[in-house]
Amino acid sequence: MTNKILTTPKTIKHKYMFTVLGLLAMTSLFGCNRDDISVAAAAVETPRNLYMDVHRNIEGLTAEGVAGAHQKDLEIQGKYGVDYQKYWFDEETGSVFCLVEAPNAELASRVHLEAHGLVADEITLVAEGH
Repeated sequence: MTNKILTTPKTIKHKYMFTVLGLLAMTSLFGCNRDDISVAAAAVETPRNLYMDVHRNIEGLTAEGVAGAHQKDLEIQGKYGVDYQKYWFDEETGSVFCLVEAPNAELASRVHLEAHGLVADEITLVAEGH
């Protein structure tokens, strides 16, 4: 007979409590501000949703520019619990579409804002179809 470790709601709650306590300790050790801690705590505790964001009328849009902006998103997304998965673009209309998994739309938008400043005109909760 093998021993199994059971994860009950109580143990899950304790894991989150210790994670949040650890994040709070970071404020004094590393000089993080409360906004950073609340963002990180939300990313840990919140299930992630799938969103499609849309950027319209970006003047001078190029494939290289979009790739560069996407790379900047990838570099910082982890601190917000966000995963920018794919993007599509149309140079002619200056449109970009980003598929992102995130705890909420605000955190997805925050990654764009911090990474390169190109915040989406619209962000919509979506579900994957087949």
